Amino acid sequence: MTKKLSGKVALVTGASKGIGASIAKHLAAEGASVVVNYASSKEGADRVVAEIASGGGKAIAVQASVASKAGIEHLYSETMKAFGKLDILVNNAGIYEFSPLEDVTEDHFHRQFNLNVLGLLLMSQEALKRFGDEGGSIINISSIVSTLAPPNTSVYSATKGAVDSITRSLSEELGPRGIRVNAINPGMVETEGVHAAGIADSDMRKQVEAQTPLGRIGQPQDIATAAVFLASADSSWLSGETLTIAGGLH
Repeated sequence: MTKKLSGKVALVTGASKGIGASIAKHLAAEGASVVVNYASSKEGADRVVAEIASGGGKAIAVQASVASKAGIEHLYSETMKAFGKLDILVNNAGIYEFSPLEDVTEDHFHRQFNLNVLGLLLMSQEALKRFGDEGGSIINISSIVSTLAPPNTSVYSATKGAVDSITRSLSEELGPRGIRVNAINPGMVETEGVHAAGIADSDMRKQVEAQTPLGRIGQPQDIATAAVFLASADSSWLSGETLTIAGGLH
């Protein structure tokens, strides 16, 4: 049986763990060659590459900060060196820091906007130069906070609101070139980051589960399977959409 992404090349930012790692593995399982980008966790990225290889897939790990133009140029240069083209870009790299309004600083603002918004724009700008004549698929990992906007997340929620707007704007702008742009807006997902932040065993998690019609928080593969759909020809007439994946929570 032909795999959905045979012959395609995908670049996933922030793919050493969590949602990014799961997306990289699922894209590879469908036949894509995958560039696993990471900022600091070489060990995590190497583990993802090894898992993909053990399943018969192709992947490389590339260290680069996508909050900087130089990092992005290095990432694309390594991608082209390894695979010679690009078909799918998953803008997954991002950070979240929660803060009440009284404690918001310029640094808190710029750190999140530089990666979550500017990095995503510059990554997409460079992808344009590498997509072939048949176009491509850009998948932005946004968040349910872009619309839920809980307290103490004014800056983080603003970055994800920006991602949703960029998704719609770029889908209009790039559609004529055969490039589709969509976003996935996950609810709370059980990742290493959520565990590290102490959220996985918190009252906040219990509260979210209580408000969620399907009664649980997400797992990384819940998001990854949707990314495969948006990367493949199954969604060939879908662009400019934000797909909320949150167990029915709105």
